[in-house]
Amino acid sequence: MTAAEVCAAMEAGFRAAFPAARFVRVPMADGGEGTLRSLVDARAGRIERVTVTGPLGRPVEAELGLLPDGVAVVEMASASGLGLVPPFERDPRVTTTRGTGELVLAALERGVRSLILAIGGSATNDAGAGFAQALGFKLLDAEGRELPSGGAALARLHRIDASGADPRLAGLAINVACDVDNPLCGPAGASAVYGPQKGASPGVVAELDAALAHFAIVVRRDLGRDVAGVPGSGAAGGLGAGLLAFTDAELRRGVQIVIDEARLVDAVAGADLVVTGEGRVDGQTRRGKTPFGVAQIARAAGVPVIAVAGCLGDGADTLADVFGAVIPIVDRLAPLDEVLAAGPVNVERTCREVGRLLRLGGFGR
Repeated sequence: MTAAEVCAAMEAGFRAAFPAARFVRVPMADGGEGTLRSLVDARAGRIERVTVTGPLGRPVEAELGLLPDGVAVVEMASASGLGLVPPFERDPRVTTTRGTGELVLAALERGVRSLILAIGGSATNDAGAGFAQALGFKLLDAEGRELPSGGAALARLHRIDASGADPRLAGLAINVACDVDNPLCGPAGASAVYGPQKGASPGVVAELDAALAHFAIVVRRDLGRDVAGVPGSGAAGGLGAGLLAFTDAELRRGVQIVIDEARLVDAVAGADLVVTGEGRVDGQTRRGKTPFGVAQIARAAGVPVIAVAGCLGDGADTLADVFGAVIPIVDRLAPLDEVLAAGPVNVERTCREVGRLLRLGGFGR
């Protein structure tokens, strides 16, 4: 379910208990997949489809979000995401972020001066090399030839030529929605932590980690920017580092960007109840996930908050200081595909029953 679909199901359930209430829907996300759709839904924007280079070099149809105030939204997963690569073709030595750079070019061509870039769900480990090449940077080997796509090629990076970079980048404000704080290299870096899920064997992880370390050295020498140790530089296969190297981007917590852009603080002011949720509420929810960000805003406004979850995981019982209650929606044991298909019904039913309990307690009278 998209965030907007969850909001609609929640409202339908609670409206059965409180038919005269006023409901305000604010679709939310935290910088991962779904961020573009949430922002477009929350701000009444629009989506345009753009053909770009996919992570394996084949054309893909990606989405570009355009908000009413001239802000563009780019979701990396739409152009360079792991979901675009079949499991048997996953190889972060060769996958590229070029398509994400091409989406930024498309935004520039539409005259935007501010960009939100959500970088979750990548299939890549190239430190934004393809992104930079799409925007006019030249990444050259010792013989002056342009590097091919992929993270492994960065081991041969000799020089970065920024003379052909798109001049419009200089005036583009880029807010990067990033929900991890990994450095570029090392045991907590991009290759070691996220490389295996992208198809990297232990040997390939070591190869890519060394290539990224070399990339950081060349960036510091040629661009004067030290990116390796910055928290979040290892996000999206090192795209976090690439954005810091090639643009004036700012890495921010994804949920905070969405909170700001969706005007959540204004929506919560004066509310009697806030309801939020995610697929699984567990101990990780506290680490910058959407429901935690929403709960912080609600609590600051003195509004009680309930979380509705697809299921509960380890550590969910430690969140009593975050939510007034956490309610799972699944009503019976069933195969995963059945549970997913029943999501709208389960959300609506759960919120209806929560609403009835609240009425029993005198809420809303």
